[in-house]
Amino acid sequence: MQTLPHSTGLGFKPEHFHDLMGRPGAVGFLEVHAENYMGAGGAPHAMLTAIRADHALSIHGVGLSIGGADGLNREHLDRLRKLLDRYEPASFSEHLAWSSHGAEWLNDLLPLPYTDETLATICNHIDEVQEHLGRRMLLENPATYVTFAQSTWSETDFLTQIARRTGCGLLLDVNNVFVSATNHRFDARAYLAAFPLDAVGEVHLAGHDSEELPSGPLLIDSHSAPVADPVWALYAEVLDRAGPLPTLIEWDTDIPALDVLLSEAARAAVLLDQARYRGKQGQTDAA
Repeated sequence: MQTLPHSTGLGFKPEHFHDLMGRPGAVGFLEVHAENYMGAGGAPHAMLTAIRADHALSIHGVGLSIGGADGLNREHLDRLRKLLDRYEPASFSEHLAWSSHGAEWLNDLLPLPYTDETLATICNHIDEVQEHLGRRMLLENPATYVTFAQSTWSETDFLTQIARRTGCGLLLDVNNVFVSATNHRFDARAYLAAFPLDAVGEVHLAGHDSEELPSGPLLIDSHSAPVADPVWALYAEVLDRAGPLPTLIEWDTDIPALDVLLSEAARAAVLLDQARYRGKQGQTDAA
């Protein structure tokens, strides 16, 4: 099975198609949202076919509602399987969240209480997804704005158990960690120290917006700005512990010119190279 290169990637945006096609090798991989490519053909598939010929591909879902109390939507799963079979991506990922209730679809990634009941539901859904798709998936940690009094698990323990019980991998969104830590006033470094990095198959980096409330700062995971310096610092700590990992720059609104995104990717690439060098030095010292 293919794996993503341990290099930097970008979320593909159609407005960058011609620029990207003129810069072969500019990034290590590209990522798309699955739901944007579930039609039968047209311009979206023509572009995706072209970029897939020269780039490793990651497909990131936003519509499975893994944490929903109801069963998974089989039609959505069928469309997803068809898409993955068509493009054979190196990675498929989804979110630790829910987005639907009954026949109602909510255009958001909503948080969950971390309880034994929720854990069982999510593990059952991931087992179903992986069996239906015939591949291992990655599950992304959320950015959250509320917590639940009934939660009996920490988020890191909850994710550890999900990965252990289902065999899925994890997608570590470092900006989500920083956003949640700031909003709920916990230590982001302690969170990462407890995160099961051995299960991580991809890292996301993104920007956020900030609002000052009477209770303190509120961060919004907007994907509309450069990666913030504290997030870069956390990312460097992750690489120091885990070594190089496939790393995506996410920028989904107020999309800038490709050169801006490539500049962000280049900053991540420097940190990846440093992690690679430290790994080689460690092997030399051990020898």
